[in-house]
Amino acid sequence: EGKKLPFTIVEFYYKNDDLNDPLINDDHAMILNLVEKREALDKLREYGLKINDFLVKFFDKIGLILVDFKVEFGKDKDGNIILADEITPDSCRLWDKKTGKKMDKDLFRFDLGDIKEAYTEILNRLKG
Repeated sequence: EGKKLPFTIVEFYYKNDDLNDPLINDDHAMILNLVEKREALDKLREYGLKINDFLVKFFDKIGLILVDFKVEFGKDKDGNIILADEITPDSCRLWDKKTGKKMDKDLFRFDLGDIKEAYTEILNRLKG
């Protein structure tokens, strides 16, 4: 924890509560018919990386490090892949750039501090 990776990692998880949302690879996604073609996986990867690039810069401007995040994709009525989930501090792990203080749901998960206080601080930074 706390070590910057040399490049961005994109991981796919099979959204299934009964299986605890297991990590899957490209072959699993194909065999489970979660995607019809490998090109769809490439598109998901591309979208994930674009979202990452945007969020890293966005949070950097308010003094936060984007550690990681999760997004969910779906398809619209025409079969186009779309972002189908929120992007909030609940779906991201964020650390203060200067202090390294956690400013995300880990505060609640691991009883590390006041999550409301951290989220209010993020909101105040966003407001400028």
